[in-house]
Amino acid sequence: MRMSNLLMPTLREVPAEAEITSHRLMLRAGLIRKLAAGIYSYLPLGLRSLKKIEQIVREEMDRAGAQELLMSALLPAEAYQASGRWEVFGDSMFRLKDRGGRDFCLGPTHEELFTQTVIDNVRSYKEFPMTLYQIQTKYRDEGRPRFGLMRTREFTMKDAYSFDLSEEGLDKSYKKMYDAYCRIFTRLGLDFTIVDADSGAMGGSGSQEFMVKSPVGEDGIAYCDDCGYAANYEKAQCIPQKKEYPDGELTLEKVHTPNAHTIDELVSSLGMEPHNFAKTILYKADDKYIAAMVRGDREINEVKLKNLVGCTDDLELADPAVVRELTHAQVGFAGPIGLDVPVYADLEVTEMRNFIVGANETDYHWKNVNVGRDFTPDFTADIRLITDGDVCPHCGKPIKTAQGIEVGHIFKLGTKYSDALGLKALDESGEEKTVIMGCYGIGVTRCIAAVIEQNYDDNGIIWPVSVAPYHVVVVPVNHKDENQVKIAEKIYGELQARGIEALLDDREERAGVKFKDADLIGIPVRIVVGKKCGDGIVEYKLRRAESAEEKTIEVAIEEAAAYVKENL
Repeated sequence: MRMSNLLMPTLREVPAEAEITSHRLMLRAGLIRKLAAGIYSYLPLGLRSLKKIEQIVREEMDRAGAQELLMSALLPAEAYQASGRWEVFGDSMFRLKDRGGRDFCLGPTHEELFTQTVIDNVRSYKEFPMTLYQIQTKYRDEGRPRFGLMRTREFTMKDAYSFDLSEEGLDKSYKKMYDAYCRIFTRLGLDFTIVDADSGAMGGSGSQEFMVKSPVGEDGIAYCDDCGYAANYEKAQCIPQKKEYPDGELTLEKVHTPNAHTIDELVSSLGMEPHNFAKTILYKADDKYIAAMVRGDREINEVKLKNLVGCTDDLELADPAVVRELTHAQVGFAGPIGLDVPVYADLEVTEMRNFIVGANETDYHWKNVNVGRDFTPDFTADIRLITDGDVCPHCGKPIKTAQGIEVGHIFKLGTKYSDALGLKALDESGEEKTVIMGCYGIGVTRCIAAVIEQNYDDNGIIWPVSVAPYHVVVVPVNHKDENQVKIAEKIYGELQARGIEALLDDREERAGVKFKDADLIGIPVRIVVGKKCGDGIVEYKLRRAESAEEKTIEVAIEEAAAYVKENL
């Protein structure tokens, strides 16, 4: 491609709207342009990388025995209503009616439709196991689109679904997808971690996420370097940390704590450490109210709590007015003693002695509280967020934490959607079996952002060869020098003849502009045709190199194309 004809609107200034590196660089490099909040157009360079990611995904899914199809993005409501997710998706679903008044949506995910496809078209047990997939646009009305392609309202996703007649079959299908995902993300050049995850609205039993470690990731990862344990924050198991309490049980005492609404204010007021307190937080869970308790220096894991309570709608903090009604006190003074709602206590709370809780009376707390003597929780379970330095649940060594970008997620769905929609099949003995499903998703567009977040420097993107929009850019330093232009044209033609995706920077621009653009858009190899071309030499320059010696190499003009081919 000649760059004089390429739509590549690079920007020198950092766009004010861009908060993270990948978003800034994709805008500056002319890969994408924003149409509305969370909605982007892909310009030629961005689309080429997107298509390469899609092709890698497609190749590895096909290699694993999956079959590609393509569903509509405009979907009737009935399938989602049958599974109960028409209501569950809530405001995140784009809904519309056709001219006849029938309800439709723009597909947020396709479990129901794949299930219905198998119901309508698969007749014999001989056709199982089966895995179907598509690479298609999804739509979710995110309340807060942000970070460029990280969280959008329109995105490209690869979603796959396996269908088996036994749990053993599901395990095999799941393992095939697990291995395929490892190959995909390795080919994309990503440094990824596989973590245990919560299945969330998708349902099912087993669930794992493929995470790319990045400080801009929206998901937390807990991992252990000693044994390899890894889980996201929502799923990570917390082991209670036991402390010594040599004084035995002390006498319960009500203390005056004026204006001490928070743990920090209590610490200042009473001169005690945060781990001496237990905070009580009220939530609305479906149509009832509950209280959750964790140690004062801990945070509640709302996903764990929601799963424990078993609520179907979003768990949400109780309104201040409701808190005042239930506790007869201002917000900040809630406690479990005498509270007339179910109390869910973290396991660590049951290990505490002589701790402090709210007294359900404004400006007062109870001191020297003990579980069993002063109150008994209705439920005890692990409901807290894991933190750096916690104990690994597998080996007991300290846990580390990091932020991560979720690029893939695999689920063992079980029979959730088969039961809802009636997907059954006769096995070899003629016995009717409910088909067991798995679900496997990759955020294709998010992968572009994840690759950039792990591959950039101060000058721009550093694409891995596998997903670079072009592999080589040939740059004649002086566009007025006929010999340089002629040699650049010759090398460009030879590269194309060898099947190498090449750019020729034939623009009438200064060399500095050309070099800056080449670095910004991240082309892996640059062939510079400069003054030494008169001596039969050009520069072979790597965008990424292990050392300064490897970064720029002089090669003979006649060998340049072959050298590129060999090294790519």
